[in-house]
Amino acid sequence: MKTIGIMGGGQLGRMMTQAAKKIGFNVTVLDPGENSPAGQVADKQILGSWNDPESIKKIVTQCDVTTYDLEHINTDVLIELADAGHCIHPDPRVLKTIQDKLTQKQRLKEVGVAVPDFVQQDEGDTEAFGKFGFPLVQKTRTGGYDGKGVLVMKSADDVKNALPGPCMLEKMVDLDMELGVMVSRSTNGEIVTYPVTEMTFDDRSNILDLCIVPARISAELAVKAQKLAHDTMEAFGGVGIFGVELFLDKSGELSVNEVAPRPHNSGHYTIEACVTSQYEQHIRAVAGLPLGQATQARPSVMYNLLGEPDESGAPVVEGMEEILALPEVSLHMYGKKETRPFRKMGHITVTAETIEEAVDVTRKVQNLIKIKAES
Repeated sequence: MKTIGIMGGGQLGRMMTQAAKKIGFNVTVLDPGENSPAGQVADKQILGSWNDPESIKKIVTQCDVTTYDLEHINTDVLIELADAGHCIHPDPRVLKTIQDKLTQKQRLKEVGVAVPDFVQQDEGDTEAFGKFGFPLVQKTRTGGYDGKGVLVMKSADDVKNALPGPCMLEKMVDLDMELGVMVSRSTNGEIVTYPVTEMTFDDRSNILDLCIVPARISAELAVKAQKLAHDTMEAFGGVGIFGVELFLDKSGELSVNEVAPRPHNSGHYTIEACVTSQYEQHIRAVAGLPLGQATQARPSVMYNLLGEPDESGAPVVEGMEEILALPEVSLHMYGKKETRPFRKMGHITVTAETIEEAVDVTRKVQNLIKIKAES
């Protein structure tokens, strides 16, 4: 029986592990935290950092194929291991390009994929803001996630809050809606694209709040969004599943915001709503198996369960019985031993006959369930 290595033991790794075990693989996880969410369900966990060369070599050499549930990994070591003949997907060179937001955008622009206007901003170059023009978005080139490493500048008054380190500046889009598309690519180049997701965000944390699928857009626009995701995957040529975040501006034009070379928060809904979940699809792809169908069986809404503000400690789920009594509600808890303000602790997926029904039930869920800390 083959062993799949997953670098990263968070919730994405946990759900990848569950999908891999369902198919029949053994799973080894690399994570620095004992009893990590993925480690709880894997066959083995290696305690170590994703940036420690020895830990990376240990998991790669012990597994038949290695993948990851996050981008912030030592790619130089992975490239050496891939060049030595070890099977790593997506290709670490693809990961290296994507983990730097500037080189990611440069690659997309190079092949003609629509992206907002952008420029490189060198560390300490405060004149770059005025030259580029306001309003703009400053992004750190590496390490950002869930809204961290992103700063909106509406005028020169905001320059005093500039982010440190190497950054890029991006035109602020006159936004109508944020969309997402999960797209997978096999080892033989087959590409399968999932339905378009409509994404809303929690204003307090800038973390994804709701995913509504299918997105409430025209059929013509949905086809364009899927084509843009398909072209994005082709541009990088990776193997596995990628999350492609899109902007829809008020003139009806689409552009790529960011790309994640792994399963994505906006694809959680696929577990209940699609023939093949994003997690199983990723495992199929990296293991060299045929891709599954991405057909959506039921309209759905995914809701992120975040730790309550000002609550830290052992988690307590309030309202579980009430929400599970509602129709077609699925609860996924991630096994995290501590809740913190706005920490992702789990998610809920609601399926229904129509999107309107799924949204209505989700609103009830939001009012009932809370993740608090033991008093």
